[in-house]
Amino acid sequence: MASAVTGDIRPAAAAGDAASGRRRGRNLWALPPVAVLAVVFLYPLLLVVQQSFSPDEGGTSTAPYTEVFASASFRSALTTTVWLAVGATAGCLLLGFVLAMVIAFVPFPGGRAVARFVDVFLSFPSFLITLALLFIYGNAGMANGLWTGATGAADGPFHFLTTPWGVLLAEITYFTPFVMRPLLAAFSQLDTAQLEVASSLGAGPARIVRQVILPEALPALAAGGSLVLVMCLNEFGIVLFTGAKGVTTLPMLVYSKAILESDYPAACVVAVVNIAISVGLYSLYRVVSRRAGA
Repeated sequence: MASAVTGDIRPAAAAGDAASGRRRGRNLWALPPVAVLAVVFLYPLLLVVQQSFSPDEGGTSTAPYTEVFASASFRSALTTTVWLAVGATAGCLLLGFVLAMVIAFVPFPGGRAVARFVDVFLSFPSFLITLALLFIYGNAGMANGLWTGATGAADGPFHFLTTPWGVLLAEITYFTPFVMRPLLAAFSQLDTAQLEVASSLGAGPARIVRQVILPEALPALAAGGSLVLVMCLNEFGIVLFTGAKGVTTLPMLVYSKAILESDYPAACVVAVVNIAISVGLYSLYRVVSRRAGA
């Protein structure tokens, strides 16, 4: 009896040792990427956080946070960043929903090519879109050139690109495809028979959109909108290339404090705030994406 029990224990122990060895092997394979991540990302981030608590006078203090939070420039930049991000997200959701519906449900020549172009558009850098808008609506752009050529006026009427509205237009133009992509994927899974049944029962286009299409699109809208909101909060190139000097966002304030004023503790404080907001919203985006299956 004892030998039988011993015989049963030995294979189980051997299996346990083998499983433990496999776990150790997986842990060893995980060490290189974790080390690279720590050196490339976590260490610089820790330096930024450390610098935010290191005033120019020396020592460790929360004085940089107190000074930055009390400054009007920080409050203005935070307000501008939030309203631009929220406004751009709302515009992207509305425009992206309409365009995605047209591409998905309105047959027209070249519809597939347009859908593929949306994927290509996602790879474009943001400053390229801003430059295109400058060529069209800039002070010396095509629209002002056509106006002055047709009317003989000394100057054209289009000067909004250097205002917050120009930044908002550029962000909506650039980020709308980030909403359209998950919407097109969601619409491809929608059974068109539902639309035909609803139409045959007398439902109008507005009711079909509200009761059939919109419920299917809500998860994709939430996922795309969350992603756009995070990216708009951190957008730097669009604000810089529009030349909107009166528009200061948190990334622009970091640049101004660090490069123009050489106030590195203040720049790090603003960067820490921006990172905290972005990480919080990214966590929200991951939750929404997981629930939406995106």
